[in-house]
Amino acid sequence: MNINNKIAEELKLRTEQVDRAVELLDDGKTIPFIARYRKEVTGSLDDQVLRELDTRLQYLRKLEARKDEIITAIDGQGKLTEELQNKIQNAETLVEAEDLYLPYRPKRKTRASAAIAKGLEPLARIIMEQNSSTNPIKEAEAFLNSELDVNTVEEAIQGAKDILAEEMANNADLRKQMRKFTQLSGTIYSKAADAEAETPYQMYYDYSEPVEKFVGHRILAIDRGERENVLKVSIALPEGKGEAVMIRKFVKNSSPCGELVKEAAEDAFARLLFPAVEREVRRELTETAAEAAIKVFASNLRQLLMGAPLKNRTVLGVDPGYRTGCKLAVVDVTGKVLDTGVAYITIGEGAKMEQGKETIKRMINKHHVTAVSIGNGTASREAEAVVAGILKDISHEAAYMVVSEAGASVYSASKLAAEEFPEYDVSLRSAVSIARRLQDPLAELVKIDPQAIGVGQYQHDMPKNELKAALDGVVEDCVNHVGVDLNTASFSLLSHIAGINQSIAKNIVAYRSENGAFTDRKQLKKVAKLGPKAFEQCAGFLRVPGAKNPLDNTAVHPESYDAAKKILSQCGFTLADLSGTGLSDISSLAEKQGLDVIADNAGVGVPTVKDIVKELAKPGRDPRDELPPPLMRSGDIMEMKDLKPGMELVGTVRNVIDFGCFVDIGVHEDGLVHISQLSNRRVKHPLDVVKVGDVVKVRVLDVDLKRKRIALTMRSDSPKDRK
Repeated sequence: MNINNKIAEELKLRTEQVDRAVELLDDGKTIPFIARYRKEVTGSLDDQVLRELDTRLQYLRKLEARKDEIITAIDGQGKLTEELQNKIQNAETLVEAEDLYLPYRPKRKTRASAAIAKGLEPLARIIMEQNSSTNPIKEAEAFLNSELDVNTVEEAIQGAKDILAEEMANNADLRKQMRKFTQLSGTIYSKAADAEAETPYQMYYDYSEPVEKFVGHRILAIDRGERENVLKVSIALPEGKGEAVMIRKFVKNSSPCGELVKEAAEDAFARLLFPAVEREVRRELTETAAEAAIKVFASNLRQLLMGAPLKNRTVLGVDPGYRTGCKLAVVDVTGKVLDTGVAYITIGEGAKMEQGKETIKRMINKHHVTAVSIGNGTASREAEAVVAGILKDISHEAAYMVVSEAGASVYSASKLAAEEFPEYDVSLRSAVSIARRLQDPLAELVKIDPQAIGVGQYQHDMPKNELKAALDGVVEDCVNHVGVDLNTASFSLLSHIAGINQSIAKNIVAYRSENGAFTDRKQLKKVAKLGPKAFEQCAGFLRVPGAKNPLDNTAVHPESYDAAKKILSQCGFTLADLSGTGLSDISSLAEKQGLDVIADNAGVGVPTVKDIVKELAKPGRDPRDELPPPLMRSGDIMEMKDLKPGMELVGTVRNVIDFGCFVDIGVHEDGLVHISQLSNRRVKHPLDVVKVGDVVKVRVLDVDLKRKRIALTMRSDSPKDRK
């Protein structure tokens, strides 16, 4: 198999694109670096395509290595034929390769192996011939042997049938056929282990659906229910259809031997083949569902990390609580902690409540807080009501936002948080995190294990290695896409930069502490363990504001500095003209000159020219600045009981799952927009319509106060829009 050609075909890419990308990956180049600085080489493949390419590359290489192992193992048994070798080499999945290896795999003791040990294999061959003149009983008499524990004709024939059954069940072509038949014609059934028990899986207590129509989130739900011993799950084929496939394949006639082969085929299906196929089909369904769920999780995480930051605002973070009070932390525009405190504002009234309100008001006025970030956990509703009231009484304008505090407690109790804030206890660290994640979601959330951020479905059921790889890839792509300030970036941010591992990140922070702020990128070469290869990978993603060379505060890679100077010159500028605000008219000037001409003169490709010009227009630009700002609130808050069907509201998408999305409409409980309510047109997947962080208009459909559920719609009532 030519792996690169296959990947090119699957991903609809040119073969030379794949060839070049694979060369770069094999040379140790990181995906963010390739996506940003090797566009001419790969034909401008972006980071997401490169990750898909890399994942497929690793799988196909693993498949080829396994094929070689199988061929060697079978050859070592002296049983490898040219036909079998070709079949193995042409296998397109690991499952197909393992099917072909199954008859030759060293086996534990089975009924068939026991029968072979008793010398009954020749009898099995005689029966399988299905000669109409053969008397199987008479033939079996020749195999009676008390020393081998074959004492009756019935035992001999049963042993022969066991041998045939195992051979039939191990037939690779048949397994493939039965697997496909099960996928197309099978039905999944789930039953309750205890029909009276109240569990989250009650809709699956007596449930059935064709295998081919079973969607991912339902697969994951019944899998979990089965693991928790709440559900019993099985797959069934139409009555008699599976056995019929076996009989058609192996039974030649209705002779006495043919009847025995039929019995062996039925036994092979019921005892060996279908249980194995059922396990394989269910495993494949689970893997497919998990793969899709990981993609949804990764997409949600990407949107959350790339959410618009609330820049140049002093923020009060509120970590709500009842008995222990609400923990407070004020951070300045750079995220530096200015003040901390505790306010008891969620239980009762009286002096303690008033004292808590005064504490918050004093902190807001003292530090001129213009934004309040409230965690959405326990006591969030009560804290929000108090904060909303306080904001009406202050002399300057301020607003608040309820933010997800998922992972805040994980971070605040971590070693990293203890190193960052040794002077604060765990709860105050959490308040700082809640404040900072409103200011800069990316910088704060990279400190938290992505799996703890809670923007997926069934994330705790996902294959850990695959989930970690996907989410780590998203974090790496986001951090490098935005870039970081070399002089203020935390250890966590630095450790996600291309080419920088945790050890080098620590060394950068240590160098900064010992030598003061970096004044140019070249100083990175003095950092311990940061060699030429790491410098090549990381330099373009690290910004140095106020550097001697203004290009050090852009995404222009040092390898392209000469090209950048030539581009400036061709557009009538010098490096000295590149002030902090950039050269807003350079894009139009470059277009007039002709990008092809500029590229030839600068000695780089057109994609690189476009990227450099974009950077020269806005040095150190943050791509998130172009996004809509976070939805802040300042008016009266609502509760679920205030909601009425037909009410129109504006909310923020908090999570997207396979069957819809959850929207924060300011009433503590997020409302669900089912996939059928996302649009007047048919929606294949919610991600085609909404993403985490989107601000959307919704209409209330139903409110279930008892179950705390809100049903929303984004469909238009207009007849024109329904067409």
